[in-house]
Amino acid sequence: MRWMIASDLHGSAWWCERLAEAFAVEKCQRLLLLGDLLYHGPRNDLPRDYAPKEVIRRLSELRQVILCVRGNCDTEVDQMVLPFPIMAEYALLQAGERLIFATHGHHFHAKNIPPLQTGDVLLHGHTHVPCCEQVNGIWVMNPGSVAIPKEDSWHGYMLLEGDTFTWKDFDGAVHIVRRLSE
Repeated sequence: MRWMIASDLHGSAWWCERLAEAFAVEKCQRLLLLGDLLYHGPRNDLPRDYAPKEVIRRLSELRQVILCVRGNCDTEVDQMVLPFPIMAEYALLQAGERLIFATHGHHFHAKNIPPLQTGDVLLHGHTHVPCCEQVNGIWVMNPGSVAIPKEDSWHGYMLLEGDTFTWKDFDGAVHIVRRLSE
């Protein structure tokens, strides 16, 4: 199965549309969202075309393929307007022999890793900065931000197919590729 993984839309209709277009082009079967869907948060400037109602409309069209975890900016009010679950603190995915612990990243991150085994993956957003590193044998990965990238990173997403994670921007450029079996 081919997954698209994205985080931190923060209410940008422009970047949400780019994400939906990339999802179709990449021919993914599932979209894993790592939180912060509608609200921009008090620490962020407004993203391009800030229009949460348009983000609701566009994501609602993809509801059958979305798996989502709650970000620190997501609330119960957001859940009331979205037709797919967004309030889970984390999701567990099996990828071969590996466990993927998907969360937003404001609780679990490189400095606070949940109980995982060597070779497992902690997948999170929140920082708006892409990363791929090993911490005590655990892979820690972040797709960066769709709408508000930080630290000179790109507007982007990740793909997961088999045991390979690929970080891409919306122009199609590949920035990082990590095959976990290597």
